[in-house]
Amino acid sequence: MINLLSQCRRLLPVLGLSFVLGTALAEPPTRPAHKPGPAARDAVFSPAYIRDVLQKATKWQLQHPKHSPTDWTNGAFYAGVFAAYETTKSPEILDSLLAMGERMKWQPGRRYDHADDIAICQTYINLYRLRKDRRMIQPTIDTVQKLRTVPGNELAKHNLTWWWCDALFMAPPVLAQLSKTLNDPSYNAFSDSLFKQTYDLLYNSQEHLFARDAGYLIDASGNGKKEANGQKIFWSRGNGWVMGGLVRVLQELPAKHPSRPFYLNLYRQMSERLLALQQADGLWRASLLDPASYPGGEASGSGFDCYALAWGINQGVLPRKTYQPAVEKAWIALTKLVSPEGRVGWVQPIGADPRRNFSEDSWEVYGTGAFLLAGSEVIKLRP
Repeated sequence: MINLLSQCRRLLPVLGLSFVLGTALAEPPTRPAHKPGPAARDAVFSPAYIRDVLQKATKWQLQHPKHSPTDWTNGAFYAGVFAAYETTKSPEILDSLLAMGERMKWQPGRRYDHADDIAICQTYINLYRLRKDRRMIQPTIDTVQKLRTVPGNELAKHNLTWWWCDALFMAPPVLAQLSKTLNDPSYNAFSDSLFKQTYDLLYNSQEHLFARDAGYLIDASGNGKKEANGQKIFWSRGNGWVMGGLVRVLQELPAKHPSRPFYLNLYRQMSERLLALQQADGLWRASLLDPASYPGGEASGSGFDCYALAWGINQGVLPRKTYQPAVEKAWIALTKLVSPEGRVGWVQPIGADPRRNFSEDSWEVYGTGAFLLAGSEVIKLRP
């Protein structure tokens, strides 16, 4: 029996299969056996294809809800849905967004001081900009005003309001949007102060990456959580959150805002580091500095990275010659993670650090949101 299993393990790679605990499993679609031909490659960059796959992924995800709309997971998803609407101009997508807002009475989550609970407000503000109905943003304004004036539980427990790196996607874009929408610079000033506190604690100036939270920092003696290869733990999706948040702040900040150089410098540093960490299949691994321990790409971190790097090219912030090949590789790989019905697979489940327990059947709404955001920028790339 042992000899038979050994023979199977030698033969299955030839057939494009892997063998785990005696069961043949299809290899992840992130590892194509051959490079796509010119026709197939061109097809995934055609505007018609991108609009179609964005609508298909949006439709599938809307038909398969998993969390409350005000949950942080949907904060990321609906950010992608709005981007898909802007790209496709689909009335059905817009109607679904407006219906969601009405159903929730335009309220954020219940925790006024927790960044996760205002992530959905990014979508509320974008819809307000279309309809100019004050009902759509007044609860957001009220919640942020409370955050600005009443010390909350997060600050009391962690001595920091935005104590985890994911928060930099959830909250700063909301404050930047309010600042621009209401023509009130005090929102940006408040956001800057909280953002820089998180940056000072979690950003590694040598690696140009963020620790997820203080629990993943290494002390002066070298003690702390590490990967199997001895490297520090830098979570792909966590850093993808930061990249996505930086993009969404930068697109709201005035061109001459005094904090803009800080955000641009951080964005460029992280972009350069992520470029070097992209794997040969075009995706990023769940753990950025120990890819060998996490074989196979991960959709949500890779989607946010693709989105952020494509935005930088489109805005002239990143050099096209250096970054566009990486974005194209990432987009080709991401499209292979979408099932025929529109489900975005290979998404790491909810967690705070890299994990291995996901497959083509693993999906989460934030993975779809990241994919939609990526497509909304890739479609703007010049050949």
